[in-house]
Amino acid sequence: MSDLSFRHARREDLPRLVELLADDSLGSAREVSGATLAPTYDEAFGAIDADPHQELVVLELEGSGVVGMLQITYTPYLTYQGGWRATVESVRIARSERGQGLGRALMEDAMDRARRRGCHMLQLTTDRRRPDAVRFYEGMGFVNSHDGFKHRFAAETD
Repeated sequence: MSDLSFRHARREDLPRLVELLADDSLGSAREVSGATLAPTYDEAFGAIDADPHQELVVLELEGSGVVGMLQITYTPYLTYQGGWRATVESVRIARSERGQGLGRALMEDAMDRARRRGCHMLQLTTDRRRPDAVRFYEGMGFVNSHDGFKHRFAAETD
């Protein structure tokens, strides 16, 4: 797939990124894409972009533009003898491009980035209401080893 490229997201990518985040039943309930984005998206992008322990990565497909994205957070831990972990969130591939191996390519790029940063592990969560995502990650060798918990501070739909 030589027509693929990976790069850090740029501010001008923001409308497309929000569109990707909103393009499923769960995301559409919490994201608002369109011509005018809420200023909080821009604020969040600025904070991510300024943080050396964050990467917002986009996948470009020649002729189609940005067709995928994910966010990687690098965190130092005292466990594993002071090791670093990479956490992946917001993995999305455009609906029109799914089933072509782009998600695998995007995740392999994320794993390479984590290895280069000295991480001993890449971890992620996915919503149980996304069974296709669960199968995808298991197919890539991820192990469903922990139960996750969330405590919301504001009313949300998920």
